[in-house]
Amino acid sequence: MSRAGDSAPEAGLDVYRVGGAVRDALLGRPVWDNDWVVVGATPDAMRKRGFKPVGRDFPVFLHPQTAEEYALARTERKAGHGYSGFSVHASPDVTLEDDLVRRDLTVNAIAEAPDGTLVDPYGGRDDIERRRLRHVSAAFSEDPLRVLRTARFLARYAELGFTIAAETRALMQTVSESGELAHLAAERVWTESEKALGEPRPEAYFRALEECGALDAWWPELSDTSLDACLEAIQTLPDWPDFALAHWRYARLVTPLEEEARIGLAERLKLPRAVAQLARYSAATARLVEAPLTVAAVMAWLNGQDSWRNPERARAQLALVKVLAPEKHAALEQAFDQAAAVSPQTLMAEGYKGAELGKQIAVSRGEAVARALAHSSA
Repeated sequence: MSRAGDSAPEAGLDVYRVGGAVRDALLGRPVWDNDWVVVGATPDAMRKRGFKPVGRDFPVFLHPQTAEEYALARTERKAGHGYSGFSVHASPDVTLEDDLVRRDLTVNAIAEAPDGTLVDPYGGRDDIERRRLRHVSAAFSEDPLRVLRTARFLARYAELGFTIAAETRALMQTVSESGELAHLAAERVWTESEKALGEPRPEAYFRALEECGALDAWWPELSDTSLDACLEAIQTLPDWPDFALAHWRYARLVTPLEEEARIGLAERLKLPRAVAQLARYSAATARLVEAPLTVAAVMAWLNGQDSWRNPERARAQLALVKVLAPEKHAALEQAFDQAAAVSPQTLMAEGYKGAELGKQIAVSRGEAVARALAHSSA
C-alpha cells in the first residue's frame, strides 16, 4: 500500500487492512481479497480522490485502480429486525477501535497498518493461536445472521482445530431463542448455507446450528432423527464438475428427506431453480438404485429428468449412480445410451407421425432399456 506523500489515491489517508485478509494471513492461508477501513475521512474526501461510492446503506468506496473496497470507519446501532435493521454512523470522529468492535468475531476484528503493525484491541490474534471463534462484544446478538456466519466459519476452520467459544455458543442460543432468525431474508440464509456447504467441514455448520437451536428456524426438516443420515449422505459425491461442490452437497444433504419435506425446504430457502432440480433428480437416483432395476423404473427415472432433451443431466446422475451403486452403473449407462439412440427420423421414415410417432418413440426407448437390462443380467 502506498505511504503518505505518494501520488496514489490512498496517500495521506489513515488506512488499515482489516478482516479476513488479516485473519488468513496470520493462519498462513492464501489471501485473495483485501478489505480496507479508512479512519478520519469523509465521503466527499474519498470522492475527490477518485474513489467510487457503492451501495446506499454503507459508506463503502471502490479504489479507482484496484477496485478493492475501502469503507469509512463506522458504528452501527440496532434499529429493527433481521440483518438489515441497523442505522449506520460514519464520520471522521469514529476511531478504528470503534469500527472493529462492531465486527462479529475477534479473529475478524484485527487491523493491519501500512507498516505491518497489527491493531488487535479485542484479542483476535490470541484466539487464532488458541483456535477459538469468539464474539467481540454483546452487539453480536443484534445481528442474527452472525449465528449462521459463526457456524460457517467453523465449517471452514474446524479442520484446523477451531471450536466455538462456550460464551459465544451461549449467545448463539440466546439469539436462536429470541426468534430473530425468522426475520432474516431467505436469500441471506441460503447464501451463508451455500458457502458453508462449500467449506472443508460442512457438517460442522449444521451441527453448530443444531446445538444452538438455530436449525429449527430454517431447516426444521433436518430433525434429530434425520440429521445424521443427511450429513452422512453428503460424504458420497459424484465426480461431475458441471455442478458446484456446494450444490452437490445440498442435493445429497436432502436426499434422505421425503419429497414433501424437500419441496418445503426449497421453497422456504428460495433456492435457485437449478439447485432445487439437482436435489430432486439426485433423490430420484438414490431411490432408483435402492431397488431392483425394472424397465418401468428406469424409464420413469429417465423421463422424470427429461434426459432426452438434456442428456448431460442424465450423465450427471449416472455419475452419482457410479458412487452410490457401482454394480448398477454399467447397466444404467447402457440403457440410457441405447434409449437415447432411438431416432425419431427413422421412425418417421417408417410411416409414424403425430401422436403415433410419440407413442412409438416411447415404446422403442422402453425396448432399448429392456434389452440393456437383460444384457446386463445375462
